[in-house]
Amino acid sequence: MTEQSSRFKFIFIIIFLGTAIFLFFFQRFYWPHATVELKGQTLNVLLAENIYQQQKGLGGRNSIAPYDGMLFPFFLVGKHAIVMRDMEFPIDIVWLLDGEVVDFAPYVQIEPDKTEFEYTKYYPRTEANFVLELPAGWADEHELKIGDRMSVIR
Repeated sequence: MTEQSSRFKFIFIIIFLGTAIFLFFFQRFYWPHATVELKGQTLNVLLAENIYQQQKGLGGRNSIAPYDGMLFPFFLVGKHAIVMRDMEFPIDIVWLLDGEVVDFAPYVQIEPDKTEFEYTKYYPRTEANFVLELPAGWADEHELKIGDRMSVIR
């Protein structure tokens, strides 16, 4: 093997590893966002698109601000459970199936000092493929009801 060929392989490996490391950290720190409409309100929401983001959710944040909520799109329809892991503030949880509200849990409170196995699991009464987390009280304030429609604007 020539010296030039060895140098090329070394540079290729460095670039490959650098890209892999960048993508690994990028997915943990970059949170995509979207604009949705629900009950005539335009909401700027974070998207929890991958397993890491869905596991973390809003946990560890002091508030939802500057966003209006967080949207969890799921590839499979199911009764997706939500827990208040590392949450610092209460929320409303809304389950949707293809954009239609199928269930919601208002004023879900934080659960400090609980272990992973002690968290209350909040399930919808029927299957869903989206979960929308909003500030506590939003559902009451906007008279949210089952059957209301959410649309993704962008």
